[in-house]
Amino acid sequence: MSIDLSLNGDFAIVTLNRPERLNALSFDGLAELEGVLGRVATIGARAVLFTGSGDKAFCAGADIESLQGRSLVEQKRGAEFGQAVFEKLSGLPLVSISCINGYAFGGGLELALACTFRVAARKAKMGLPEIKLGLIPGYGGTQRLPRLIGEARALDMILTGRTVGADEAERMGLVDRVADGDCLEAGIAFAQEVAAHSLVTIDLARAAVARAIDTPIHEGLKIEADLSTLAFQTQDAVEGMSAFLEKRKPEFKDA
Repeated sequence: MSIDLSLNGDFAIVTLNRPERLNALSFDGLAELEGVLGRVATIGARAVLFTGSGDKAFCAGADIESLQGRSLVEQKRGAEFGQAVFEKLSGLPLVSISCINGYAFGGGLELALACTFRVAARKAKMGLPEIKLGLIPGYGGTQRLPRLIGEARALDMILTGRTVGADEAERMGLVDRVADGDCLEAGIAFAQEVAAHSLVTIDLARAAVARAIDTPIHEGLKIEADLSTLAFQTQDAVEGMSAFLEKRKPEFKDA
């Protein structure tokens, strides 16, 4: 599988480039993606966007042929490797946006779930159909989906294996925006809204919100107070408040 990395202005674009297989992820593809993620963190981008090659699919999931005939140990290691790659994506020190330009099934949707945000084309179709193969999601779907859309809706999708369209996905909170035009262009416009702000304070805000998922609220509030105090110490905070008082656009230095 070829996974392409390019720059579009301030943004890194990662393209899953296997259109003849609907951009399905093999284990070699996962290893290639892991390497690309390492490069993304070093090229100075303000955000990273993921898309699929061709006009049919974002990523149709795992390559089923590569999953057959594997021992229990190999299957477990494969699941853990896929989880580790998507956790690396989730932990990138910059905002990530999946531009779901077509089918996003199984591992493809799990990749999208690992991103900070999701933008879907109007024609996009999403689902976790593993139950139809006698399997369950193994790259983080059972953990990230309920955190995003709630337990009942997640169980509905996982236990039926049904497909949802872009409009339903937006209503349930699975995607953040639906694009009537070019999905990647819509993702870039979204990235411009976010990345116009200080990357330092974006990272602090993301860290605070992430703690809300697994932490009792009284502990989360303490963490928020600590990170909010830290944000006040940054040069960008000084610049942001000064620009507000001076009625001008701030010039953040990400410091």
